[in-house]
Amino acid sequence: MNFVEGLPLSNGKSTILVIVDGLTKHAHFLALAHPYTATNVAQLYLDQVYKLHGVTESIVSDRDRIFLSIFWQELFKLLEWSYNTTHHSAINTTPYIALYGEEPYIHLPYLAGVAKVDRTLQHTESLRNLLKFYLKRAQERMKQLVDKKRFDRSFEVEDLVYLKLQPYRQHSLRNMRNQKLSPRFYGPYPIEAKIGQVAYRLKLPEGEKIHSTFHVLQLKKHVGSAIQSPTLPPVGTDGSVLKELARILDRRMVKKGNHVANEVLVSG
Repeated sequence: MNFVEGLPLSNGKSTILVIVDGLTKHAHFLALAHPYTATNVAQLYLDQVYKLHGVTESIVSDRDRIFLSIFWQELFKLLEWSYNTTHHSAINTTPYIALYGEEPYIHLPYLAGVAKVDRTLQHTESLRNLLKFYLKRAQERMKQLVDKKRFDRSFEVEDLVYLKLQPYRQHSLRNMRNQKLSPRFYGPYPIEAKIGQVAYRLKLPEGEKIHSTFHVLQLKKHVGSAIQSPTLPPVGTDGSVLKELARILDRRMVKKGNHVANEVLVSG
């Protein structure tokens, strides 16, 4: 880590902090205003380097005394690092390992030394552990909320199930009042086969222009004796129920107060 000073002033900054990885020679060039303080350097390091690469094994600088004497009080960026290095059940690993394919450098442990530095580092270590605790507790709470709504749903071949289709939505007619009266389920239809872990193929009436395989969440088991399966409504390519066009049978003009309105008689 080094400082390049005495540069022409640009946007109020005339110094560049250069941080180079000793192994890969990957470098970060960070602009600084002069005069700068240890607090400015530490904050810039947290903002631009620490959250991407973690804690370095060692720091070589001609200004070690400035950097190592800093008391890091801004720990917000540690939250991002703590999140990315915490195990996630969804991917069965940490986001850091999933992205880089290797374990991150561990957080430097607190070691006893100068009393004032000890208090600050001990406080930093406590805050880091507290962040990990809160992240873990939040994950557990989220899991509990999801588990409350999660339930296993499975069917056997020849079971009768109802099929849920996406109801038709005519966005240009937002004043329609009968959307809630549209059928939610159609059927029941017998299950013909199980496809994978979460899908089933149904035995639909002949001539239906719809794919016969559906996710388990679109199915609901029929209870009771079998009934005749009605014909499915017209379905679009996206699986939504299409609105059937009506035919105008007759029309008339009626007077309502001071206004004249058109009334139309349609089929269906």
